Amino acid sequence: MNIWHRRAAFSGRWLGLSLYVVFALFPLYWLLKIAITPTKLLYSEGVRLWPSAFTLSHFQQVWTTTQFPDYFWNSAKVAVGAAGLATLAGALAGYALSRWVFRGKAVVSFLLLVTQMFTVMLMIVPLNHILNGVGLNDSLFGLAVVYAALNVPFATFLMQSFVDAIPKDLEEAAMIDGCTRFQAMVKVVFPLTLPGVAATAGFAFTAAWSELFLALVLINRESDKTIPPALLSFITKFSVDWGQMAAASVLLLIPVCVFFMFVQRYLVAGLTSGAVKG
Repeated sequence: MNIWHRRAAFSGRWLGLSLYVVFALFPLYWLLKIAITPTKLLYSEGVRLWPSAFTLSHFQQVWTTTQFPDYFWNSAKVAVGAAGLATLAGALAGYALSRWVFRGKAVVSFLLLVTQMFTVMLMIVPLNHILNGVGLNDSLFGLAVVYAALNVPFATFLMQSFVDAIPKDLEEAAMIDGCTRFQAMVKVVFPLTLPGVAATAGFAFTAAWSELFLALVLINRESDKTIPPALLSFITKFSVDWGQMAAASVLLLIPVCVFFMFVQRYLVAGLTSGAVKG
């Protein structure tokens, strides 16, 4: 009886995992299927798991007949800049909240937490006024700063959990050997938090790369658009170019997949080690 129970439990786990994988990957498969299906077959074949013919013309048209390369480069600059700023600010703030005791520390942590309660739509008007005031409206740098600012609270708490897991004895030993507090932080603590840095940068990069609403509202110049709002250009008043939109969406996914492929080891280690202390 125990053997049957174990087999049933094993089969149930694999069935649940298989259903989850299908549920998660099927939309991506369908997106790729539309991207490689000739336009005339999209409407004539109906719903099929695999097209009778395939083409790469949608990818070629997106890359050569539209401004997609410019949008791609704009998204890369904004996402990398936002991830770098958010990770740097989160690492420094997380270290301060973990290692230092100062007046108002609890208030700072509370305020960082409170910022996560507000949606982007509530902040769009004050953000627009602030950017206009400092001359960063309608600019990619201003958009990157906004993305970084919105990710700093999460990055701070995540990096704080990693710094908490590092014994203070290591820093004290480094300072006894002649290091300053800053040198101990840079040479001892931060190298040990590389998994946390990778996890923080990964989340900040993904959030900035795929964000639509702020990019749509804060960027008005066509030459400075990022990919998510640019996808809307495939929707016209009377038609939708599903093939090119799907091809552009596939190209949008590639950098994120490549990025996570390189940092996967650090990301998994970061998410697991940062969850516990000691």
